[in-house]
Amino acid sequence: MQKENAEQYKIWSRPGIVCLTAVFCNFLWGSAFPCIKAGYQLFQISGTDAAGRILFAGVRFALAGVLVILAGSLIKRRFLHPVRSSVRPVLVLMFFQTILQYVLFYSGLARASGVSSAIIESSNIFLTIFTAVFLFHYEKMTGRKLIGSIIGFLGVLLVQLPGAGGSFGFTLTGEGFILLSAFSAALSSGFIKKFSRTEDPVMLSGWQFLLGGLVLAVSGFARGGRLVPLSGYAWLLLLYMAFISAAAYTLYSILLKYNPVSRIAVYNFSNPLFGVLLSALILGEKNQAFSLSGLLALFLVSVGIIIVNRSGGNGAGGRQEKSENRKAYE
Repeated sequence: MQKENAEQYKIWSRPGIVCLTAVFCNFLWGSAFPCIKAGYQLFQISGTDAAGRILFAGVRFALAGVLVILAGSLIKRRFLHPVRSSVRPVLVLMFFQTILQYVLFYSGLARASGVSSAIIESSNIFLTIFTAVFLFHYEKMTGRKLIGSIIGFLGVLLVQLPGAGGSFGFTLTGEGFILLSAFSAALSSGFIKKFSRTEDPVMLSGWQFLLGGLVLAVSGFARGGRLVPLSGYAWLLLLYMAFISAAAYTLYSILLKYNPVSRIAVYNFSNPLFGVLLSALILGEKNQAFSLSGLLALFLVSVGIIIVNRSGGNGAGGRQEKSENRKAYE
């Protein structure tokens, strides 16, 4: 087992693989913003149909779980299933990463634009830093991390100024829910780093998606939610969205297992970039995406993320963390 971990570490810690994989994950996550809003239209889910949104999310994540479990089982040539020690990690991730995060996210996105949602959701990166420092105690707060977080949050606040870009604003059940979902995502990132030290991240990802998705789907259906597709394209979109979750979270969990957080998180600045650009192209939200305030907010968020993550990537602390990470798998 230790030999296998050492071999996996050599593969997943290579700079080229880390870069390509992390950017690919963020492209997938960025594409989720416009795809979800397009999915609401294709499945005729209105902004007031909370049960329909929950059912939609549940089917997506249950499918994602099936995809991860099948792919992981084929790769490892054995059925990927949780053992007794895996039950608690799976349930914790199921709650924070799938159920809580996406009940808030899907509900908020129905009342907020794709552009503002993409930028607000990027606050997850700064919240991850604060939870890692003050809740999980993985690292220490530095001046650069604090400055970067402040700059990034300025961007998040700027995009909420009344009238910015024509339709930006703030409501608790819209942009507020998006922000709360980002906090839930930050907590799940801390738990993934913790649990993947002893558990297979692919197994954790697959089963928490499957179980969490089933809980959401059953809940949404029981409350009267229904999926009524306008055409066959609706099911293709749903399958792609399942692929987004299956591929992005699984690959990112593997990167978290074999690399220091700061080394891979630096690529997350591309998430809001992809989210805003794809929302502009797919949803036609060009007035918001390319307004002065929208572009400035996006710039501040991206700069803040880069500053935060440079704090641990190249200095003595970053080298020490990378060295400790390498020794753990040798």
